Amino acid sequence: MKKIQSTFIALAFILSSCSEKHPDKNPMGQPDIISVKVSSLSSQEVPNSILATGLVSTEDQANYSFKIGGVISRIFVNEGQFFRRGQLLATLNTTEIAAGLAQADLNVAKAQRDYNRANNLYKDSVFSLEQLQNTRTSLEVAQKSKQATAFNERYTKIYAVSDGFVAKKIANEGEIISGGMPVFLTNSTQKNNSYLLKVGVTDREWAAIKMGQSAKVTLDGYPDYTFEATVFRKLQAADREIGSFQIELKLKLDQVIPAVGMFGKAEIKTEQTEKSIVVPYNALVEADGEQAFVFTPTGKNRVKKVPVSILKFDNQNVFLKEKPLGIDKIVISNSAYLNEQSIIKIIK
Repeated sequence: MKKIQSTFIALAFILSSCSEKHPDKNPMGQPDIISVKVSSLSSQEVPNSILATGLVSTEDQANYSFKIGGVISRIFVNEGQFFRRGQLLATLNTTEIAAGLAQADLNVAKAQRDYNRANNLYKDSVFSLEQLQNTRTSLEVAQKSKQATAFNERYTKIYAVSDGFVAKKIANEGEIISGGMPVFLTNSTQKNNSYLLKVGVTDREWAAIKMGQSAKVTLDGYPDYTFEATVFRKLQAADREIGSFQIELKLKLDQVIPAVGMFGKAEIKTEQTEKSIVVPYNALVEADGEQAFVFTPTGKNRVKKVPVSILKFDNQNVFLKEKPLGIDKIVISNSAYLNEQSIIKIIK
């Protein structure tokens, strides 16, 4: 029995050995020869572009609040809701301010009577000029007080000063709110022409970017779209929280209305150019982020794998940060099938 088992094991080993194929041998037992094309390294001037990421915002942001404190009577918009210029957004309970306005009317009426009486007495030489002047001053003070109360009464209502939407609602109906405390945080919009992408850049990139330069933007919410944009504003101070300089890009969205806070990527074209080594996509192997490898021919029929650093891509080529040392030619076809033990044949 043991002899039979040993025989089967030996047969299995022989069969597996026969079925194993050596990758560097052809059926005739000779090494495989891989045909490749090679090309000289070339350089060209390429426009320098800056890649940055940021969040969608709008051109103007506003915090709406009441001038005076009181009890919120009505709120007519909800969080995320759009509104039009001149639309009533919220009101205070006006019981207290209405009483104050009525009291101001009574004070003006009384001061007016006092002044009329003092004027008549002055004409009869009963009142002195000083007494007449004092009553006139009291009348003017009462009138100014009424104007101030009437002014406050007008600001017991919040009206929209521009088109926009409610980014955040802070207070609700029935709450007691103090004067100047925000009720809404809003973003102003003029149709969809006021949307911005706010991106952070380094100090050198900030200096290279000029007002009005063009950019291309992609938004995570709309992966199939590429939007045109222009540099709208350069902030003159670094953001203290993230430590970068802020650039605002004005988006041309057509019919798209993105959400504020949506993540976006921008490629800003600058006026600067730089010389870069250009290679085709087929030349790269094992690309990972900014690092990759290319093969260069050595001797008559061998290749060597050389590391390279990637600067940027376009639709056809890859641009390298610098020329690999000691390299004049690279393999531009069948690179995926090569290793440093491969035997090659250079074809045209």
